[in-house]
Amino acid sequence: MGVPALIVVDMQNDFLDPQGALYCGKRAREVIPRVVALVEQFLERGHPVFFTQDTHVEGDREFEAFTRHCVREEWGHALVPEVEGFSHDDHATIVPKARYSAFFRTDLERQLEQLKPERVEVCGVCTSICVMDTVGALRSRDYAVRVHKSATADFDPEMHRFALRRMEKIYAAQVE
Repeated sequence: MGVPALIVVDMQNDFLDPQGALYCGKRAREVIPRVVALVEQFLERGHPVFFTQDTHVEGDREFEAFTRHCVREEWGHALVPEVEGFSHDDHATIVPKARYSAFFRTDLERQLEQLKPERVEVCGVCTSICVMDTVGALRSRDYAVRVHKSATADFDPEMHRFALRRMEKIYAAQVE
């Protein structure tokens, strides 16, 4: 078995900055230091960190469900300054994704297959959308998963709680 890997989900301006198109609120801002601490812990140990980056183009079909957000090359698409610098580390990888799961039309599956991590830890936003869909995809691939509850946030506190319960009870993820 390999070392653990960390997936940091969508820590981007459009979700975490009050001026962002889909700002998740004050609670989301509060998880930033916890996410930073996790990233630092993994990188200091030389463990892999994957930063997913919600990435859209003009006219994306996702804008039928959500307002226009995270358009490639725009301010809202960028990782928040608190985590952006870590994305340049030798053990860090950016995973641009166009849908909720970090596996949809990305190279993440191949990368994890090569690493053979002992478990995959997950943090970030939004708990009930991209975090939960990524955790479901990880469990469908038989990875042991740990979700860092204090380092996740959502637009909707009720959906946040539901998603954490679902990931624990249905996906058998370790939620702590």
